[in-house]
Amino acid sequence: MEGTKIKVAQLKKARIEIIPLIDVIFFLLATFVLFTLSLNRIVSVPVNLPVPSDKPKTDDKDEMVILQVSAEDSLFWNREPIEFSELRGRLTAYKTQVKGEPRIMVSNDEKAKFGAAVRALDEIRSAGIESFSVETSNTRATGK
Repeated sequence: MEGTKIKVAQLKKARIEIIPLIDVIFFLLATFVLFTLSLNRIVSVPVNLPVPSDKPKTDDKDEMVILQVSAEDSLFWNREPIEFSELRGRLTAYKTQVKGEPRIMVSNDEKAKFGAAVRALDEIRSAGIESFSVETSNTRATGK
């Protein structure tokens, strides 16, 4: 018996196909090109930045009114206790007395209720004063 010949299949060598690789590279290139072209069309929100003024700022704290709201819903005008009912009268009188734009800073105790501060802000607006400051961190003692 002569031996039976068994055919053994030869293993094919692995090949890296270059054409699909080129297709993927061109797809990525086209994606990045289209993305960078679309960056020019992004519309931004216009912002009016503050412009420095020619006149020096005065540090007169006497001209600024500090309006403080305490935890007991009491109100202080430059550390002097007042009632909410007399706030509008004081604001209109202050507006007519001051030269230029009235300067008001609204300040709260950390335990003050939000409603009392909103009432004070509403009174400021109804007195015709359109710009005021609000103190965000309170380092003062209210009314003292």
